[in-house]
Parts: sequence; C-alpha cells; structure tokens
Amino acid sequence: MTDPTTLAFWIAVLQIIVIDILLGGDNAVVIALACRKLPDAQRKQGIFWGVIGAIGLRIVLIFFALQLLGIPWLKIVGAALLVWIGVKLLQPEEAGHGDVAAATTLMAAIKTIIIADAVMSLDNVIAVAAAAHGSILLVVFGILVSIPLVVWGSQLVLKLMDRYPIVITGGGALLGWIAGGMIIGDPALPPDLFSGIPYAKHVLAAVGALLVLALGKLLAMRTVAVRHVAPADLLAENKEN
Repeated sequence: MTDPTTLAFWIAVLQIIVIDILLGGDNAVVIALACRKLPDAQRKQGIFWGVIGAIGLRIVLIFFALQLLGIPWLKIVGAALLVWIGVKLLQPEEAGHGDVAAATTLMAAIKTIIIADAVMSLDNVIAVAAAAHGSILLVVFGILVSIPLVVWGSQLVLKLMDRYPIVITGGGALLGWIAGGMIIGDPALPPDLFSGIPYAKHVLAAVGALLVLALGKLLAMRTVAVRHVAPADLLAENKEN
C-alpha cells in the first residue's frame, strides 16, 4: 500500500482526496469567516498560515488515529462512525457556521482557523485514517494533494454538489464502502470469521455502501416530510395534546 508504483496506492490516494473535498467544505467556509475582517494585505497570510497549521494538526491527529485503529474493536467502532458520517453527509444541509467569530488580528485569525478545524475535523480524521490502511505516507500525500482543491476549489466543488447531487451520494457510498471493508481487519474478530465468503472484503464494503445509502435516503425523506408539515396540522396536534 505504500508503493507509489501500485494501483492500490493511487486508489487509496484518490479516496483520501475525495474524502477531503467532500468533508472539507465546512473548513473552507470557516477559513473565510475567520479572515473576513482582516485587512486585505493580511487575508492571504491568515489563510495561508491558518491552513498550514490546521493541516499539520490534522496529520498529527490522523497519525494517532492510525495507531489506535490497531486496537481490538476500534476498527468496528470506527466503521460505525464512518457509516454515521456517510449518513449525515446525505442529509439536507443546515447552516452551522454562525458561531465562528471573525478575527481582527492575523494571529487571532490563525488561532481561530486551527481550533475550528480541529473541532470540525473528527469525521475527516476517521475517514482518512480508514482509507490510508495504516500508511502515514498515504495520509500526508493525499492531504497535500487535496489542500489546493479544498481551499481554492471549495466553491467549485460546492456548486457541483448543488448541481449534481449524485456527487454527494457517491461520497456517502464511498464512506460506507471504506467502513464495510475495515471491519474485516479488526484484531478482535477471529481470522477465519469471513473465510467462507468469497471476496469477503469487497462484499462487506458493498454492504457498507448500501447501508449508508439506504439509511441516508430514509432519514433524508423523513426530515423533508417533517419540514413540510403544514403549520395548521401542527396547531391541530398541539390542541389535541
């Protein structure tokens, strides 16, 4: 997996890049919000150093996540979290950046970006660690490649997501695929547990992808149905209660 001449290496890199793009849109918004009150001359500096600090911190967090995934049961827990992240990705969007304060100094903006990125990056860290299969080289390479895509191409990516919902659906399925595939390597499970299933890793990965899509679409439909309940119906229910 660490050999750049193999197809598996580049597939893993592509997965990490897709994850960073899909889950990094919020981080790009935070960067913009944190720097919006800086003087024009300092905005680029704030964005640059904030991103460098945030990426460095994320690599450290992912390094620890890679080590932790070797502990029994944690891959199963991580797989469950990935399924939840994938399902959440398929839900209708809600605004969630109103509490990000705009900084008035360069250092304050950098601090805001790094702290906000650390708080918001749990999903990204878990997903990238799972896709990297224990390789910190893959983590660093994938994140470095995705930095310009997340920071400077985030608006384009968001427009593509708005125009082509299949992009978001594919991202959710990818997270489910990674989740299903990582279960098979958990040290807590007997080595021969899935030996009777041909291509067990791919089968479990496909099940994970389908699970995310099914749960995600079901919850999304319920959310939309609740939002469209007529106010009159709500008033009638309140009177009955």
